[in-house]
Amino acid sequence: MTPRLAVAAGVPLALLVALAGCTSSREPQSPPAPRDPGVPAGQFKLVAFDSCANGLELMKKAAKEYVGPYGFGGDAVPLAEGARAAAGAAQDSAAGSAAREQAPSYSGTNTHEAGVDEPDLVKTDGRRIVTFQQGVVRVVDAASRRVTGELDLATSQDDPVRWGDGTLLLHGDRALLLIRGGWPAAARDIARPSGASSARLMLLDIAGAPKKISEYQVDGGLVDARQVGGTARVVVRSSPRLEFPWREHGTDAQRTAANRRIIDKATAEDWFPAYTVTTGGTTTKGLVGCERYSRPATYSGTSMVTVLSFDLGADGLGDGDPVGVVADGDTVYSNGASLYVANDQRWRVMGWLQRSNGEPKPEDEITEIYRFDISRSGRPAYVGAGSVRGWLINQYAMSEWDGHLRVATTSGRTWGEDPKSSSTVYVLRLAGETMPEAGKITGLGKGERIYAVRFAGTTGYVVTFRQTDPLYTVDLSSPAKPRVAGELKITGYSAYLHPAEPGRVIGVGQEASEQGRVQGTQVSLFDVSNLDSPARLAQHHVKSSHSEAEYDPHAFLYWPQDRLLVMPLSVWERDRGGNGALVLRIGDSAISEVGTISHKSRDPGLGLIRRSLVIGDDLWTLSESGLMATNMSTLDTRAWLTWS
Repeated sequence: MTPRLAVAAGVPLALLVALAGCTSSREPQSPPAPRDPGVPAGQFKLVAFDSCANGLELMKKAAKEYVGPYGFGGDAVPLAEGARAAAGAAQDSAAGSAAREQAPSYSGTNTHEAGVDEPDLVKTDGRRIVTFQQGVVRVVDAASRRVTGELDLATSQDDPVRWGDGTLLLHGDRALLLIRGGWPAAARDIARPSGASSARLMLLDIAGAPKKISEYQVDGGLVDARQVGGTARVVVRSSPRLEFPWREHGTDAQRTAANRRIIDKATAEDWFPAYTVTTGGTTTKGLVGCERYSRPATYSGTSMVTVLSFDLGADGLGDGDPVGVVADGDTVYSNGASLYVANDQRWRVMGWLQRSNGEPKPEDEITEIYRFDISRSGRPAYVGAGSVRGWLINQYAMSEWDGHLRVATTSGRTWGEDPKSSSTVYVLRLAGETMPEAGKITGLGKGERIYAVRFAGTTGYVVTFRQTDPLYTVDLSSPAKPRVAGELKITGYSAYLHPAEPGRVIGVGQEASEQGRVQGTQVSLFDVSNLDSPARLAQHHVKSSHSEAEYDPHAFLYWPQDRLLVMPLSVWERDRGGNGALVLRIGDSAISEVGTISHKSRDPGLGLIRRSLVIGDDLWTLSESGLMATNMSTLDTRAWLTWS
């Protein structure tokens, strides 16, 4: 039995349908529109439009070939088989650096790459803790363990800021809030399609009482963001703002023809993302122009990915200096010098194939990867693109190292009886506008799919699973000749891998029976000092449990100074159920339990611990109920700051 705790990147179908306007929820009765055959791995090039008029014409032409009787989506009826459009690190401020020098040692957000921060629910600079939950920003002084500032940004209980998915980034005395959700009440006078949404960014000054100094809104959905020094790069995915009204009468062909007429009438204002910036009481509106986008040789015209850049030390957010690609995108990875946006197409075919128990075609399993140079502040430079066969599990499936991009994918049918899937590790050479294949390893985990990937220098670790867990160690020291060095088969699987001390990797996932039935959260300590012979040295298993760290690495904390591992844990057994944080100590060859931390709340759901961090000798844990400081050695409570 394959577990249902998939750690896949977000499936974009629902978002795409919502952004496209009034489309039907009816499941398609026929296969999705054929997709153009994929190009060889890495051989993928983008070009700019000749002009904005030409760009809009080509986008509309592509969209007309993709639209169906119920709008954009899997029920599209192509004009012709396979038809597509014919044509072709900034430095921190001195104040921020001084603040860190005065602060005690502290942990930041658990991120993929050192020096590249990722948005999360809580941030700290060692002196302050800043949280963003349910539309409320709170600033806590770590030394006195007191709330020193609070700002409620929601205008009402139904404001999307209150219930949207919000995260933040921190730089000196500035906090950047990133909010997924619909348009706020103040913008509802603007005529927008019923399914339209926006990404919202708010820049706060937290030097004293928190106050909003600038807000930026742009059409589309927030994909992700990365911060290097004082510069934040925000990735947004948008679609044309078109209404496709429901037509009860008529044939599918007539409905499709009517939708194509709607596309014919569309203008640039309907197609490209609009944005609004408000700073100091002054509001500026604009449209991201087509000259800011590059396009692949084939595209649907229904989705655009835009990379925005913001200087968090500036007085306002500005227009974001956008640059983008006419494509979809759902996974973001950055090593600080480069930013990658990956776009896979599984949403186009997965539902229909699972219902029909069909096999995916190679041309429908292409992941396109777009690379931007962000080594300097200001607008990123689009560098080039590449493609690989298969689907990514998350950002950890990509890693740039010494002029190469390593990518791990799974392809083939992963469901039903006798699955035909397998996984591949590609090594792509960063060569100008394309990323040609330098080498690859195929045939990993036949009949299984990837559950975890981690690259560390010239080594890769890949976990596949269906009934047992092969942990593969991959030698990538020769990009042209990567090889599987070792394989370890154990029950269960790891969903997140964390390099610890040299020669050690920590895995967090689920234990499972010999038949593959999951049995609760497990933490494994692997010895990978000999790549040819990996071994599991220790295991800690909590029956009937799961952890957010299994699918969101931001929930994982490893403090190497004390070799402490902290992560959320929910147990569902009747006699010992509950939520808390599990604290473990990782030894040279053993794992020992230090204890658990729990938060009290009138509503058990609000007491679910989501994050943990270290400042000095305090271990802080965060839930919707509040923030708790405990002694790292004894786990005795030092402070409980409650807000529910």
